[in-house]
Amino acid sequence: MSEAPSLTVETAIINLKQTKDLGLRYYAAWWLGKMRVNTDEAVFALISALEDQEDVSPDGGYPLRRNSAKALGKLNDSRGVLPLIKCLDCDDYYVRESAAQSLEMLGDSRAIHPLRNLLSLAITEGKLNDYAMDAVDGKPHLCQPYEAIIEALGTLMAKKEVSLIEPFLNHHVPKVKYAAQRAMYQLTGNDVYGEMLVSALGGKDLQLRRSALMDLGAIGYVSSARAIASTFAENSLKLIAMKGLLEYQVVLDQEKQVNLSDSSIEVMELMDSLL
Repeated sequence: MSEAPSLTVETAIINLKQTKDLGLRYYAAWWLGKMRVNTDEAVFALISALEDQEDVSPDGGYPLRRNSAKALGKLNDSRGVLPLIKCLDCDDYYVRESAAQSLEMLGDSRAIHPLRNLLSLAITEGKLNDYAMDAVDGKPHLCQPYEAIIEALGTLMAKKEVSLIEPFLNHHVPKVKYAAQRAMYQLTGNDVYGEMLVSALGGKDLQLRRSALMDLGAIGYVSSARAIASTFAENSLKLIAMKGLLEYQVVLDQEKQVNLSDSSIEVMELMDSLL
């Protein structure tokens, strides 16, 4: 891989389109996403890269496709929606995961049906089947990126898919379970699912506590503020989660035409205590 130079929009697009240096192509896709370059030429170049056949890893994955899918999610351009939906059929687990995450970011309801179709394969008579529990070719990940799919359906407010998401509350992988709790709270507004995530903050595994922190921040479950502040995790992550709570609460305050509610003030005071 060549050393990545400083880029301009023009050179990034040129690098992405050429096929001789795969490293430069990979970096260019990442750079276009990071810089939020949503010119016509950049968008079409990234969409074209979703079908790349040159950059193939030893395990059969498609690194450039993954980076291009991630980049398209950051561009806020609806032209990426249908190509990303097509990526949900890719053989590469991580391409499917990146596509689901980007479809969540783009927030287009056209993604709901194809995302729910991936979940439906795992449900039989309202329960998780063996397909939902299997790994792919002995690899440590699942046969579908359930965490990303479920989070996307929650963010897209796919309320008709509650019956498909609910069984994943019993999944044996904690992060998938947390994703289901997160989505069920978003889709039903029932505090019981928010409290499930609060309970996860007391777990022994730091990585899982971090995951639960981010989920609580993402859904704006303001009742979790004190639990977040006292969680055994980095203050920087707790502040990110609390920022999510505050942003959610401020919107509620504005809807109620209240300058600052008691809940908003409490969150801000807790944030101050973490600085």
